Amino acid sequence: MNGANLADGDLVDLLGRWASGRGPLYLLLAARLRALIDDGVLPPDRALPPDRVLARRLAVGRGTVVAAYDLLQQEGRVVRRQGSGTRVAALELPATRAADGVVANPLLLHILHPPDGVQLLTCAAPDDIPAAMLEAYEEAGARLAGTRDLGYQPAGNTALRAALAAYYTGRGVPTTAEEIMVTTGAQQAITLLAGLLVAPGDTVLTEAPTYPGALEAFRHAAAVVRPGTAEDLRERPALAYFVPTSRNPDGAVMDNPARRRLAALAAEHDVPLIDDEVCAELCFAGETPPPLASFERGEHLITVGSLSKLVWGGLRVGWIRAAAPLVSRLARLRAVLDLGGEVFSQLAAVALLRRLEEVRAARVRTLRRRHDHLCAELRERLPSWEFEPALGGQTIWVRIPHGDVDSFAQVALRHGVAVPPGRSFDPLGGHADRMRLHFLFPEDELSRAVNNLAAAWAFFDGTDRPVSRHTLVV
Repeated sequence: MNGANLADGDLVDLLGRWASGRGPLYLLLAARLRALIDDGVLPPDRALPPDRVLARRLAVGRGTVVAAYDLLQQEGRVVRRQGSGTRVAALELPATRAADGVVANPLLLHILHPPDGVQLLTCAAPDDIPAAMLEAYEEAGARLAGTRDLGYQPAGNTALRAALAAYYTGRGVPTTAEEIMVTTGAQQAITLLAGLLVAPGDTVLTEAPTYPGALEAFRHAAAVVRPGTAEDLRERPALAYFVPTSRNPDGAVMDNPARRRLAALAAEHDVPLIDDEVCAELCFAGETPPPLASFERGEHLITVGSLSKLVWGGLRVGWIRAAAPLVSRLARLRAVLDLGGEVFSQLAAVALLRRLEEVRAARVRTLRRRHDHLCAELRERLPSWEFEPALGGQTIWVRIPHGDVDSFAQVALRHGVAVPPGRSFDPLGGHADRMRLHFLFPEDELSRAVNNLAAAWAFFDGTDRPVSRHTLVV
């Protein structure tokens, strides 16, 4: 995105939820483009997509794009010339931020932009706080009273490291506290690992589809990310990343023979392998499958976990289980970044781990009920959409019968629902006909989301006239 031209898909990502406000669409589109230009995200001389191309990507009439471009031209923000298209004008406007080359992943944009009445099916993290967490914070407060702990512990609070070591030992993977590093969520864990283990130009092997936050971390490290299977470990990439349990985005669970094979190939070819267990405790079968580290010993197997999916999205406590020398190196890197995590939440995590089975059972019951409700609603309201029920986790992977989800997402947004397009989950930008839907909302909110998705699909599919926002279920 640093060249003179801008891919239409990139611009769609940058636009975010541009159509979710009130007023004529061309004014909403012009307003978002104006902000991107003024902030320096779209720099001078940047070529914008042709009218028809952008209209198709946004699922609007060409007149909407033409009117938006014309308005910006009147303001002097773009230049339109016959034969050379539309380009950002050379403006001398105060920029609030420079174009920094950070990939505009649609999921990250929905986090960066505050909600505005749109149902966000883009962020899959629980927002209902269990009573156990509040009680854990009370216990943490009592534990902190009278202490003189400075809290600067880059590898994590010693009590939490010991509790996590006991957790993995209980799952059949003997672990010491020196093999645990506490992080601010699993996203920081993956980012730290990428920063330490990946050099610019290195190859990182992932599944497709996979967790988009990991893809962004690897790209930020200037890695070449490519999809593959366990057998591709024979080519000895610099790093591999797999989600064997309750995979994001489809809720798949890898069987034990496949786990054993994956771990063995990583050991045989000396490939560092991240086992993302963030949703591992959310299996609907009631049992948590073994981590990859239970099948092989050695420094190549790295486990990442978190409490944010099991307990609450705002509980930013994650961890890395790895060989002690690697944990020591990670801690030195972490010290440069933030000196260590927030102590109060780490002490609450110690209390939560003691009640893990209780918390897990309650969360899984709720998720299973909401999963079944979402699947039933989709089968009734959108029978042409295809999906497989999840075996765990918080999301299902849905395929639309025709068209691409990037364009449909624009229509869905105008019907009050934000959905993440499938290409965000693919290292090569594939799966354009897919989307991830989470089932974290209560049943009535899930029904409302499906109702509005059905209205959006009828419009996108051409089987119904445009639906006024006033007729939506809100």
